[in-house]
Amino acid sequence: MKIDSSDPLPLDKLASNALLANRMVQDTLRWLERAVIGLNLCPFAKAVLVKGQVHCKVSQASTLEALRDDLIQALKDLVALEPAMRDTSLLIIQNLLQDFMDYNDFLNVADDCLLALDLEGEIQIASFHPQYQFAGTDENDITNFTNRSPYPTLHLIREASIDRAVSAFPQAEAIFEVNMATLQKLGLEGWQALDVGASLPQNQANEKKPS
Repeated sequence: MKIDSSDPLPLDKLASNALLANRMVQDTLRWLERAVIGLNLCPFAKAVLVKGQVHCKVSQASTLEALRDDLIQALKDLVALEPAMRDTSLLIIQNLLQDFMDYNDFLNVADDCLLALDLEGEIQIASFHPQYQFAGTDENDITNFTNRSPYPTLHLIREASIDRAVSAFPQAEAIFEVNMATLQKLGLEGWQALDVGASLPQNQANEKKPS
């Protein structure tokens, strides 16, 4: 969390922000463990999580420009470390992009950040959102839940790690179809039973309103 020393936040506000961020990280990790890993939606996720190579960061930005800056910093932090220290990063968005279409539009900004840092081909950004919807599907189509996270999230992944994982998984191209079948078999009630949604009401997680 960035703090402007010229306009410091009160200590109680800092504590509140820290508690909110911690809850959002815990919700995200629960989703990773129970859904992404538990349902084997990503066969590569368990190894990096067990090794402590997944880094979660909550952006408390209240403007899109500040969120872009947080994303750029997260990208720089990721590539500055060896994969053994940090293989992948999740940037969890607290105050912005609650609407999926707004989030989808921001993905163009995310791609521009990769280009600006000359990281295209080195880092890939995957998208997850509570309202995620694949093109051509109904809003409540269960297959959309493969990409539904508790909060709007940008997943920063090393291309080299993807390549290694794919080479070790003989049918990587079938993962998408397998995930669709897994969710269809699970059904909405089964997904809800996983309890992997946000534990914070939106108005509490989104405590800082965009100006």
